[in-house]
Amino acid sequence: MAVLVLLAIGIALSAASSARGSSALQEVRPPSSGHSGRLSGAPTPSPTSAPTASATVFVHIVGRVASPGLYEVPAGSRAVTVVEAAGGFAESADQGALNLARPVVDGEQIVVTAVGEAPPAPAPGSPAAAGTGAHTVSGPVDLNAADAAALETLRGVGPATAEAILAWRDEHGRFESVDDLLDVPGIGEKKLDALRDAVAVR
Repeated sequence: MAVLVLLAIGIALSAASSARGSSALQEVRPPSSGHSGRLSGAPTPSPTSAPTASATVFVHIVGRVASPGLYEVPAGSRAVTVVEAAGGFAESADQGALNLARPVVDGEQIVVTAVGEAPPAPAPGSPAAAGTGAHTVSGPVDLNAADAAALETLRGVGPATAEAILAWRDEHGRFESVDDLLDVPGIGEKKLDALRDAVAVR
C-alpha cells in the first residue's frame, strides 16, 4: 500500500513539472512574423513630382495679317506658326521683313509691316528688345562686307531682303553708296530712310 502511495505522488510531481516546462517555453517564444510584417509594410513617402515647363506661349501679332490678335501656340513654335494662326499675310504685307524661322517667346509682339513701311522700335524690356540669342552687330552694318546674318539684324530686313541685298552685291560687285539699296527689290524710300543710319559703305 505504501508503495502505491509513493508511486501516485511521483506521477503527480512529474505531471506538474511537465506543465511548468511547457508554460516557460511559451513565454520565451520569439515575436511572431506578423509583427515584422507590419513594420515592413509601413508607408513610405511618395516622391515629389518635378515642376513641368509651360507647354504653350502667348504671342501678340499685329499689322498686315488677316486676323491680328493674341494667339496661344505651342512652346518652341516659330514665327511662321503665329502668322498661320493669324490667317496668313495680308496682300500688302512685306513678307521678307519677318524672319519666319525665328523661334517666338512668351509675351512677344510681332509687327507685320506693309511693303516700304519701317517697323516700329521694340518697347524697352520687351522680349523683342531683349533679343532671343540672334546674331547681333554693333555699329553700322557694312553693305559690302555683311553676311546674311548681319543684314538680318537690321530693322525691317528679313531673310528674303537680306538675300536680295547679297544678290545685288554679287551682281554689281559692290555698293557705291547707301542709296544703291533703292535698286534692291523690296526696298523702297521708306525702308531706305529707316536703314540709312544703320548701314554704311566702306
